[in-house]
Amino acid sequence: MILFIKNMVCARCERTVGRLLAAAGLRVKDLRLGEVDIEGEPAPEQREAIRLALYEEGFELLEDRTSRLIEQIKTIVINEIHHEAQKPEMMNFSEFLKNRTGYDYSHLSKLFSSTQGMTIEKYIIMQKIERVKEHLIYDELTLSEIAWQLGYSSSQHLSNQFRQVTGMTPTQFKSINQHDRKRLDEV
Repeated sequence: MILFIKNMVCARCERTVGRLLAAAGLRVKDLRLGEVDIEGEPAPEQREAIRLALYEEGFELLEDRTSRLIEQIKTIVINEIHHEAQKPEMMNFSEFLKNRTGYDYSHLSKLFSSTQGMTIEKYIIMQKIERVKEHLIYDELTLSEIAWQLGYSSSQHLSNQFRQVTGMTPTQFKSINQHDRKRLDEV
């Protein structure tokens, strides 16, 4: 049985969820961002205990199909932007999401917009900006390298988008001492 879990955004989240499920007496067969394949089906009281344990750690057990699909979209975007090295060619997220979910992109887009109050494109931009902030704070890459890694056509395009979202340039952001970053599950 596959459980769908909201707010799993990193390897640490995977380890935490794995520990919680093991503590509940479940055997985990496979664990991925947003999904856990377990042996058998938990009893109703065991499922409720899992739901509460996950909630206490900032996760949510997703029960309905729409919530699972929205979380799948978010997990795919977060994984590609924050955990995978970008390839040199530009990524077409609409085709990528269509291929990964098996749903037509127009369906995904309408569903996402109606439930999240923003488009998938806006969500992707917000995730990219959070990744740019992280790179700027750690000061390990140039702006051109960040732009290439995140699939921007140029560092100027990245700078313009960064300014539209944050109200400041990447250089201004780097120079301030108080960096305004969001947790990935809050974007």
